[in-house]
Parts: sequence; C-alpha cells; structure tokens
Amino acid sequence: MIQCLTRLNRVSLPLFISNYHLLHTITADKCPELLEHCIQTKSFKHGKLIHQHLLKYGNYHGNVNSFALEKLTRLYLSFGRPDIARQVFDEIPEPTVILWNLMIRAYAWNGPFEAAIDLYSHMLVNGITPTKFTFPFVLKACSSLSAVNRGEEIHNHVLRLGLDSDVYVSTALVDLYAKCGDIARAENVFYSMQCKDIVAWNAMIAGFSLHGLYDDMMRMVVDMQEAGISPNSSTVVTILPGVAQGSSLSRGKAIHGYSVRHYYSSAVMVGTGLVDMYGKCGLISYARTIFDLLAAKNEVTWSAMIGAYVLSDHMREALDLFENMLLKEVGSPSLVTLCCALRACTKLIDLTYGRRLHGCILKSGHISDLMVGNTTLSLYAKCGVLDEADKFFKEMNLIDRVSYGAMISGCVQNGNSQQALNIFRDMQLSGIDPDEATMLALLPACSYLAALKYGACAHGYSIIRGFVADTSICNALIDMYAKCGKVKTAREVFNRMQKRDIISWNSMIAGYGIHGLGSDALALFNDLRSEGLMPDDITFISLLIACTHSGLVAEGKYWFNAMLQEYQIVPRIDHCICMVDLLGRAGLLEEARRFIEKMPCAPNVHVWSALLAACKTHKNVELAEEASKRISNLGPESSGNFVLMSNIYSCAGRWEDAASVRIIQRDQGFKKRPGCSWVEINGTIHAFIGGDYSHPLSEHIYKKLEELLTEMKRLGYQASSGAVFQDVEEEEKEQILLYHSEKLAIAFATLSLSPGQPIFVTKNLRVCGDCHDAIKYITLVTKREITVRDTSRFHHFKDGVCSCGDFW
Repeated sequence: MIQCLTRLNRVSLPLFISNYHLLHTITADKCPELLEHCIQTKSFKHGKLIHQHLLKYGNYHGNVNSFALEKLTRLYLSFGRPDIARQVFDEIPEPTVILWNLMIRAYAWNGPFEAAIDLYSHMLVNGITPTKFTFPFVLKACSSLSAVNRGEEIHNHVLRLGLDSDVYVSTALVDLYAKCGDIARAENVFYSMQCKDIVAWNAMIAGFSLHGLYDDMMRMVVDMQEAGISPNSSTVVTILPGVAQGSSLSRGKAIHGYSVRHYYSSAVMVGTGLVDMYGKCGLISYARTIFDLLAAKNEVTWSAMIGAYVLSDHMREALDLFENMLLKEVGSPSLVTLCCALRACTKLIDLTYGRRLHGCILKSGHISDLMVGNTTLSLYAKCGVLDEADKFFKEMNLIDRVSYGAMISGCVQNGNSQQALNIFRDMQLSGIDPDEATMLALLPACSYLAALKYGACAHGYSIIRGFVADTSICNALIDMYAKCGKVKTAREVFNRMQKRDIISWNSMIAGYGIHGLGSDALALFNDLRSEGLMPDDITFISLLIACTHSGLVAEGKYWFNAMLQEYQIVPRIDHCICMVDLLGRAGLLEEARRFIEKMPCAPNVHVWSALLAACKTHKNVELAEEASKRISNLGPESSGNFVLMSNIYSCAGRWEDAASVRIIQRDQGFKKRPGCSWVEINGTIHAFIGGDYSHPLSEHIYKKLEELLTEMKRLGYQASSGAVFQDVEEEEKEQILLYHSEKLAIAFATLSLSPGQPIFVTKNLRVCGDCHDAIKYITLVTKREITVRDTSRFHHFKDGVCSCGDFW
C-alpha cells in the first residue's frame, strides 16, 4: 500500500489521510513524501494530520528522521506559521544551512525581526557557516529594526567570508545603511560593487528618497540611466515619495508620463504613489482623477487619497471618502487612515463625527497606539471639551511630548492659558523634554497671560536646544515679549534672527502698534519695503492698528489707500474696522460714518461696534443710537455692544434708557463679561475680579487700597464718578471704582514686590477712565513704574504720566 501511496493523485490523498485506519500504517520514512505533497498542493489540514500521526505513532524523538522534521518545518513556514515551525526546527539534531536560511527569512519578512538576528547568532554558535543566501535575510531584519550596530558586525562577517562581492549581499548592505541614515556608508558599499542590478540602484535611490535628499535621489536616477539601466515600476514607487516631499510638480508629471508610457501607472502601488505625489504637490484634482481611474485599489490607496484631501484642507471631502471606503468594505481602516479622518474632524471641529470615530477605534483595539491616542486627544482638546481631553489624557497608556503638546495647544486655543502652563509644568516634572512644536504651543499662553518669567525661561530653553534657528519660534518670541511689555527685547530677537519671513515683520510692527509706538512701526514698515519684501494684508492691519493707537490719522489714511493702489491688496473687512477705529478714536465720527457708507464690502457688527466705541469716548449719543440699531439689525455677537450702549446712556444721565438696554441684553441671553486682571509674581499668576474677596490676602489688599486712596487724594486725585454706570450715590461710586480688578492687582503687587520694583498688570477689558487716572497717581505714591496691558493697547505709567497721552 505504501508503494501505491506515492502514485496517489491529488483527489485520493486527502481521502487516504482522512481514514485513520489507513493513516496509522504510514511509516516514518514515507512521511517526507506525503508532507512534500501537502506543501505542493497547499493541503495544510492534511499536513497537520500527518504531524499528529507522527506525534502519536512515530516515537517522535526516536524513529522520526531529520528529513521528516525538515519537511514539517517547511510545511509550517509555507503556511505562514513560523511559531510552530520553530518548535519543530528546534527538534532537528543538525538542521541544514538551507533550513537555517529559511527560518531566518521567515522572521526577516514577517517578524519578529529580533528572532531573525537571534537565530543567526545561534547558527554561528552551532558552527554553521552562513552562505550568501543567509546575509540578505538577516540584514533585512537589521534594517527593519534600524539596528545599524548589529548590521556592522554582520558586515564584518561578510568581509571575512569574502561574500561582499555578491550582488545580493551588497544590495542588502546598501539597503541597511541607507535606511539607517548612514548614507555615506551606503554609497561606499554601492560604488564598490562590481556589478549593480536594478535592485541595487533602487536601494540606493530609496535611501536618498527616505531621508529627503531630493537632488541626490534624482542624480542617482540619471546615473542609473546613463549606466544603461531603465527605471522599473519599483524605481517609480521609490522616487515618488521624494518628489512629493520636495514638491517638485514638474518632475512628478514627468515621472507620471514615464509610467503611462511603460504601462506602470495602472499598477496599484504606482497609482497610489501618484495619488500621494499629486496630493502633496497641491493638485488635488489630479490626485482624485488617478484615484478614480485605478481599477484596483487597496487600503493604502484610499488612505493616500484621504490624506491628500486633509493636506489640501478639503476636510469634508476627506470624511466623505472615508465613509465611501467603509461602505465598499475595502478592509479595516489602518491606523494612518483613522488618524487622517480624526484630523479632518479636528479641523472641522466636528466633535460628533469624531466621537463616532473614537468608538470605531475602541472596537478595533487601536486606541492603545500612541499615534491614534495623540490624534484623538488633539480632537477633544481643539474642539474645546477640555474635561474630556484631560480625562482621555490621564487614561492614555503611553504619553509623549506630542501628547503634552496637544493638551497645551488645545488649552491655549480655547482660552485656558493658565491650564496650559500647568500642563507644561507637569511635562517638565515627568522628564519629557519639550520640542519645537511644544514651545510653539506654549509661547502664546505666555503672551496671553503676560507670563514673562515663563516666556523668558522658554526663550532660554529654546536657545540651549537650538530652536531659535527656527523662524516660527522667533516669531512667537517676538509676539510674547511684545505682549509682556518688553518691546525692546522683542526687537532684539527680531534683529538677531537668521531668517525672517513676512510674519516676523508683521509681528514686530504689531508689537510697536500695541505699545503706541506708531513712528517705530512706520519706520520698520519702510525697512521692509527697502529690503524688497512684499507686504501682505496682515502687514497693513498691523500698520493701521499702529497708526490708530498713536493718533497718526493722515498716515493711516495714506497707507489704506496705497494698499490697493501700490500693492493690489483689496481691503477686506478687518482693514475697514481698523479705519473706522482710527477715525473714531481721533474724534472724526462723521468721517468714520461716511467711510462706512462707502466701504468696498458690506459693514458687519464689528465695524459698527468700532464706531459705537468711539461714540462712547466722545459722548455722541445720537450717532451711538444709530450704530446700536445697525448692530441690532445684524444681530449682536456678544454682550459688549449692549454694555457700550448702556454706558453711553448712563454717562448722559439717561438711566431709564440704560436700564432698558440691560433688560434687552438679559432677555436675549447675553451676560456681561466680568472685568478680570492678573499679575505674575515670582512665576505664579494671580487673577482678580472687581470686588472679589476670593484671594487669600484679600483683607490686606483692600486695606492697602484704602491707604493708597488716602495718599492719592492728598495729591489731588478725585474719583471719576462718570466711569460708574449705575444710579447710586457719589460715595458708593467711589467705593465701586476703588475695587476695580486692575486696582486690586496693583495693590497686591505693591504688597508682594520689593520697593521700587515695576508692576505689570494684564486686563481682559479696556481700562476705564478712572483707573487710568488713578494709576498715574499710584506711580507717584509708590514711586514705581506700572504697565497695564488691556484689550486695546499697552499703558506705560511713570511719574504720573501715561505713554498713551490719554489717547486710547
């Protein structure tokens, strides 16, 4: 029967093996034939039955010969089960070098990669000499792990065996060094090769592409063609990511044309590369056309197209395509695809869809992946649900600097700068070093809170880490120092920058503007023009704001007109708001009104609000009422306009009208934002609300205020009762004014800082007239310089005078 067994056809073999009464008659020496037949016919089930028979009847460690065990090892390797194959392999007394190579290859291709390197080491310990087929596999495992040191040891072994002339071994060495970033070593091996095939050239090209060395990559492609070797589809797939990274659209189109002529473009990998290239080069329509024309698409292709939409800011299209992918059941979305969809939700602030994706990720088991976790965290943080973001952050298994950066950025974007600083402090305590992205997220928090100590420390850290070579970091530092009252330091950062972009100039001009240094802003703008740079629309907004806060009406008018005439920049609504503010603050209310009528764009709430604020300053009730009606018709966006109109009526003694406005405000659900001021003392931010007693030192603060008031009155101070918009007695008005938030912050600072030390206070609203007068007197009483930054500008008080010249 055994003799007949070797002649069994493919149909009768399974029937024979299925009959256990026949199977037990098989002897161990016939098993290799049967196992080889199982391998050839892909009969995994029947191969396992033979293995079970050997275990049951064959005295596994005795009668089963090594050849049968080798066939079993091959069987399990051919069916992708290296774990079982390794168990059988370890039972073979003296495996052949070919079987060692097969085992190493299985691990090198499918992982774990460490097992391939360990098996190579066991091979040497057992006295087996590697062949030219061993090294390409073990070197591939090293490149997958970026284990360049281990690769160097294996390279030395290659040299000792004289196998460095083999094209496959040398190509594997090129691939190892290139992928590990040692391009010079890769080139040394490559150029020492006597014979180079297309695979070797592709390995070297891939190394340049991987590390963004676009020019070297293209040079290598030209050299390859000059050597008589034409690029194949693998070359095209290798080149396209480098072209995409270099945004070389013309080169990308040339490669596309080459692919079409050689019938490569229909291949899924080439098509996917073209989709990615066009997406990253900004031609989203080309990317979509290629995507639609591809007959076969895999999950990577869909992911490339979704990623292209996200990169080009077509977030809704990205989510629609993601939905389409799920409907077509292409396969389970990869981590990259899920992250692309999450980024689209984050950009759209689409929390509902984002939560659905979060649920899908939880079901898929991918939530423990750090990249997915960070993207999900960014979604919650940037959508403003900071409580959920904080909860998710604390539940993450792995946290890195990206995780902290997402939390810091989310807090800053949603107006919680204090929490951002607290998270940054936790990050430092955890031992994670901030990177450039973290610093870019942190510095705006320092700017908003005027947390100079934090900002200066961030600057020092950036210098040590070399971040100041980055233009974006320096731009953020300029903004931070300017908003922390250190405009001279901001200019020093600007002057020392290695490379400036238009944002650098705009930030510095804006910095001068908020400090009321209009002449300096104009001088810097002239420097910008002298250097041949082209101002953008933001430049003119910064310039107009600078003119506004310095009363430079003629200059502001000139540059508003020149913006279109000289630079072909069409004024948009923000420029018009600046012009209304410029004219209104200067008391040119009727001119401001005429400007609004002739605006190149339809006036919105903010335009009329600027006029309304000017009406309050100059006590023009009639024009204020017109502006208020216009705002009401457009739909007020906040409580600020109600408050302005109520205050205008109060100043005019029209208490009933003021009360009526307050009632309308209440009925429409708008709440007045409380005035808040904060001051940094020894790195700690202390916040105050008008009339608030929540600070631990409130009793001492109020006592200090009473003392200051007594001294101020001796110098001639009188409370500006007109700044109290309530119908109460004069004495009560004085008490209300005394407890404004900026006065509380200043009183606390005088208690906390040493005599003569300057005080810096930030306020979330515009400083009132009484506080402005009072602070002048406080500088005389305390002999200190006091700087107040409100929502409009900086006020530098010294020796009873303010830098704004009472123009704010």
